[in-house]
Amino acid sequence: MPESSAGPDSVVTVERAGAVLQIGLNRPAKRNALNDTLILALGACLEDLPRDVRAIVIHGVGEHFSAGLDLSELTERDATEGLAHSRMWHRVFDRIQHCRVPVIAALRGAVIGGGLELACAAHIRVAEPSAYFALPEGQRGIFVGGGGSVRLPRLIGVARMADMMLTGRVYSAAEGVALGFTQYLTEAGGALAKAMELADKIAGNAPLTNFAVLQALPMIAESNPQAGLIMESLMATVAQSDKEAKQRIRDFLDRKTAKVRPG
Repeated sequence: MPESSAGPDSVVTVERAGAVLQIGLNRPAKRNALNDTLILALGACLEDLPRDVRAIVIHGVGEHFSAGLDLSELTERDATEGLAHSRMWHRVFDRIQHCRVPVIAALRGAVIGGGLELACAAHIRVAEPSAYFALPEGQRGIFVGGGGSVRLPRLIGVARMADMMLTGRVYSAAEGVALGFTQYLTEAGGALAKAMELADKIAGNAPLTNFAVLQALPMIAESNPQAGLIMESLMATVAQSDKEAKQRIRDFLDRKTAKVRPG
């Protein structure tokens, strides 16, 4: 059973289930709208992770992942404060993207605005049929400020993101998995369970391999091809030289681990 370490009034819930850390966005009455308190609490959860945490699942408490930025916080900011606020979001979401362990987002209901930006920072996204994706910034007279203009086009393309912002277009969960918003679509109510299942599986991988996938793979994919190939060779050499990798290969050759089969 998961072990909880956050009080009921916290803007985030934190639970441990073995090697998996489960973080819940906990403002259900506000559809988990993101205010400074929640963003900073989320960042604190990702700082100085215990060494035995091997994967993280982020989800929304209640019926929604996140309806985005809490617009009530915008009314009192000037331009300088707005810039600092955006950069604070960048620091926290970078902490997700560059986390030493894989981060999975379990999505349901609203995944819009800043909530979509948060989901994009995760490494794997799992949605259930109630999830829907939108960027209403164009209708609000604002612009994305949580890294969405960098991360989302890499998933769905610049033209599709521009259309969302200009027209308010909303995508369903089924459309989302087909277009690249998410990698998995579950049955109703199944996103969190599927995310935990994936997290448990990922937690069983060799930590150095997970690190290579999270940190080296994105850099290789975006680099000059020849530089990428050199980086790949170096990373492959380091991973293969790890004691755990050697043991896993021996176990496979000794038929102690199963071969890959169709799902």
